[in-house]
Amino acid sequence: MARRKTEDIKKGAPEWMSTYGDLVTLLLCFFVLLFSFSTIDNNKFKAIIQSMQGSLGVLDSGTVVKMEPLINTFPGDTNDEEEEFKKINEQVNDFIRENNLEKSVTLVLDERGLLIRLLDATLFDSGKAEIKDEAKYIIEKISDVIKESGKSIRIEGHTDNVPINTGKYPSNWELSTARAVNVLKYLIELKDIEPWRLSAVGYGEYHPIDTNDAVDGRQKNRRVDIMILKTETNGIGPDQ
Repeated sequence: MARRKTEDIKKGAPEWMSTYGDLVTLLLCFFVLLFSFSTIDNNKFKAIIQSMQGSLGVLDSGTVVKMEPLINTFPGDTNDEEEEFKKINEQVNDFIRENNLEKSVTLVLDERGLLIRLLDATLFDSGKAEIKDEAKYIIEKISDVIKESGKSIRIEGHTDNVPINTGKYPSNWELSTARAVNVLKYLIELKDIEPWRLSAVGYGEYHPIDTNDAVDGRQKNRRVDIMILKTETNGIGPDQ
């Protein structure tokens, strides 16, 4: 019987593995090149990685992280709103300068939104909550911006610590609340702003921004704050 010719067995990986390895390397280079031309949000990237780890059971008990709430709540998603609030701030600031109201109206732009601070002497007579006629022009101009913004608005009334005890206002709680509510009602009547966008609160004397031991400090503490709220803010607590 003729002996069967044995095939030579080549050592090392099969030839197709080399071709496959070259293909993978080229793909890697391609994606690295794409990545070099792109920008990435670090927070979103971390959220994606976290979600992938969760789906593979890397997190405790194989918890899967839901992507949508993680990504949508990152600060980078609010860039448009930040720009919008800067424009609102500029509009109100232009009105303040044009009418020489720097001493009676101030603006504070922070993480909650835009705070428009009006000293009570600008809006009300001492111990009263009825808006003065000369102050209605100020609110009217501010209301144009408020209506156009479409944002939720909170109106905060504040007093100093000098006690008040009248038949109409037994304490500073009632006075500060009445002032905030009257501004709210005027905004609705003046510009027909949707009531569901508005809220009013009275803080009395308990959130001062200056000392109550001096006349100037008490004057600053007597104020009404109109807060144009950002979408994501909970709006808790008055601005200091």
